[in-house]
Amino acid sequence: MAAKNNSACHCILIPLTSCLLAVAVLAAGRIWSLAGATAQHHSLSPASLPSTSSRPAAPARELVNRHGQVRSMEAGLAEARASLRRASRTRNCTSAPDADGDDQREGGFVPRGAVYRDAYAFHQSYTEMEKRFKVWAYRDGEPPVVVRKGAGAGAVDGDGDGEGGGGIEGHLIAELEGAGGGRHRARHPGEAHAFFLPISVANIASYIYRRDVIDYWAPQLRLVAGYIDGLAAMYPFWNRSRGADHFFVSCHEWAPILSAATAELRANAIRVMCNADMSEGFDPARDVALPEVGHHVRPSGQPASERTVLAFFGGGGAGSGDVRDALVARWAGRDDRVVVYERLPEGLDHGELMSRARFCLCPSGGGQEAASSRRVVEAIAAGCVPVLLIAGDSNFSLPFSDVLDWPRFSVAVPVARIDAIKDILAGISDRRYAVLRRRVLRVRRHFLLNRPAERFDVINMVLHSIWLRRLNLSLPY
Repeated sequence: MAAKNNSACHCILIPLTSCLLAVAVLAAGRIWSLAGATAQHHSLSPASLPSTSSRPAAPARELVNRHGQVRSMEAGLAEARASLRRASRTRNCTSAPDADGDDQREGGFVPRGAVYRDAYAFHQSYTEMEKRFKVWAYRDGEPPVVVRKGAGAGAVDGDGDGEGGGGIEGHLIAELEGAGGGRHRARHPGEAHAFFLPISVANIASYIYRRDVIDYWAPQLRLVAGYIDGLAAMYPFWNRSRGADHFFVSCHEWAPILSAATAELRANAIRVMCNADMSEGFDPARDVALPEVGHHVRPSGQPASERTVLAFFGGGGAGSGDVRDALVARWAGRDDRVVVYERLPEGLDHGELMSRARFCLCPSGGGQEAASSRRVVEAIAAGCVPVLLIAGDSNFSLPFSDVLDWPRFSVAVPVARIDAIKDILAGISDRRYAVLRRRVLRVRRHFLLNRPAERFDVINMVLHSIWLRRLNLSLPY
C-alpha cells in the first residue's frame, strides 16, 4: 500500500466511546488527504493522463474541470463534518427537510439508546447523507466483468447458491440504477461524491475460473485490471482521486484477492465485502464489512416466553472451518437445550428453529464464511441474541461497527470455552436476556432488506458506511 504521511489521516478507525468514528477523527483535524501520497500514484498533471485520442470527447472532462462545482461539493462535506461534531457535542440532531420539505423525523425512526456508539452523531450523519450523498454507477463494461442493472434484484455475488446469499449487490445496483433513481443516484458524474464499480467477482469466478489451468488467478486479475485501466483512460474521475472515492461490492470469498488486480484498487478504493477478515488485509478504516443478507432472511416476532431452546445452530454440512467443526463435535445431538446440527435434517425449518431459541450460535467458518455475517444477520432477524464464536487469533470486523456497539446486544464466547457454552448462556439472568433481546429488536431494522429500500435498512446502512469513509476523505482540489 502506498505510504501516506502522518498528517494526512488514515481515515476513521477510532473507538467510539463518546462519539462517532468520523467525528473523533475529524475533530482532531486528521482528514485523509491524497496530497501527500507518494510518487507511485498517478500524477494529477495533464501529462500523466491518457491522451485525448483514447478518451471520449468533451462531456466527462468538462464536468471535472468545473472547479467551482467541486469546491462547492467539498465545502458541503466540510459543513457535514462540522454538523456531526456539533451533534455529538450538544447531543442534539438537526434534521434536514426531505424533498417535499417535511421534517424526516416526524413519525419516523430516530436512533436512540445504548446500541449506538453515539446516537446523536449517527442520526446527524445519516441526515447529512440523505441530504447530500450522490453516487454515480459506471455504465461501461459487459458481463462477466460487471453485473448490469438488467440482472435486477436477483443478481448474486455470493457463493452462487441461487438463494440470494450475497444478493445484496444486485439490490444495491437496483437502488442506484433503478427507474426511480433513488435518493442517492447522481444525475451526472460531476455531482457524485462516490463512484460505484459494478465489478462482479462471482461472474468472473464462474466464467473465467478453470480447475485445469495452473495459474487460474492471472486471467481473472488481468480482467479486473483491464476494466479499471479502461475507466481510468476513458474518464478523469479515477485519476483525480487515485480510486479513493470509488467502491465495489462483493460477497464472494475471492473479492480480497481480485481487488489486488491493480495497486490503486487494493490500496485506495473502498472495498465493500462480506469477507471482513483483517488478517487477510481488510482495513476497517477504509473498507466496509457487508452483511450477507437476502430475501430468505425474514423477521420473527416470537416472544421470549415461547423461546424454549437455550441455544441453536444449524449447519449446512461438513468442511466449514475449525470453529464450526469444534462446535458440532462437542454439541451435535448431545443436549436438548443446546441444539446443534451439522446439517439440518430434512423437514426442519431453519428460521422456525431460530425463532424458538434464546441464543443463536454464530461460529466463524472457513473460506467465505470465515468473516461473513450470514448467521449473525439471520439471528438478528429472528429476534435471537447472537453468540459470536471466533477463534482467538481471528480479527474480524462486524457490519456497521462504526455505528453499532456490538457488545451491547450480543454475547462473545471464546472458542476455547465451547465446552462451557451451556453454563455461560444459562448463567445469563432473565433480566439481562430481556435487555439483550430488546436491543436486538432495536437494531434489527438495520439488517433487513427492503425493495424499494427504506430509511435505516440494510441498503441505506451500507450506503451510510460508504458515506462515512467518503466524508473522511479530502480531495486536493
